[in-house]
Amino acid sequence: MTQTPIPEGYMQDGTGKLVPEHLVKPIDKLRDELVRSIIKQAKSLQDEVRSFKFKTFENVETFVDMSAERYDVELGGRKGNVSLTTFDGRYKVQRAVADLITFDEGLQAAKALIDECIEEWAGSADAKIKVLVDDAFQVNKGRIDHQRVLGLRRLDIDDPKWKRAMDAISDSVKVQGTRQYIRLYERIGDSDQFRQISLDMAAL
Repeated sequence: MTQTPIPEGYMQDGTGKLVPEHLVKPIDKLRDELVRSIIKQAKSLQDEVRSFKFKTFENVETFVDMSAERYDVELGGRKGNVSLTTFDGRYKVQRAVADLITFDEGLQAAKALIDECIEEWAGSADAKIKVLVDDAFQVNKGRIDHQRVLGLRRLDIDDPKWKRAMDAISDSVKVQGTRQYIRLYERIGDSDQFRQISLDMAAL
């Protein structure tokens, strides 16, 4: 959004009205300066992180292609997960590729079948199964947890209607694309455990 230039000697308030600077309280000016300074630094860091992200993807992809050339292989199509580790095993860079999954209208049929199963089982059904279903479909919030819905297929339930419901879930899955992630790790001391190097402000 393009901002209208503010005339010299004025400040703009929250309603868009121009206020002469000499009428603005000193504490309000200081607050304004502080917030603008912080936001300016944050945007600069944001640009650096964005540049680092794209450059890292580019460098990892270039290295993977170069490595494949040793075997006269040309990689094509979607690249998969890869883990690169330093020679001493202390640092690790992982590129992870995750499918962006959605469900078509078949999921509604699956949910209806699941509800029928739970109703038919009544008191004989394990309460944990109902909790798993409720969590997956987030019945109270109108949302669907994709991973938990797919996770229902791992339940070993010998019921024809349940199996039809699981088939309906599988058939309703649609992959809309992929999203790539870069994760950085550092070995914890001399152990075989790694800690993630976080670039999330909340985790620092």
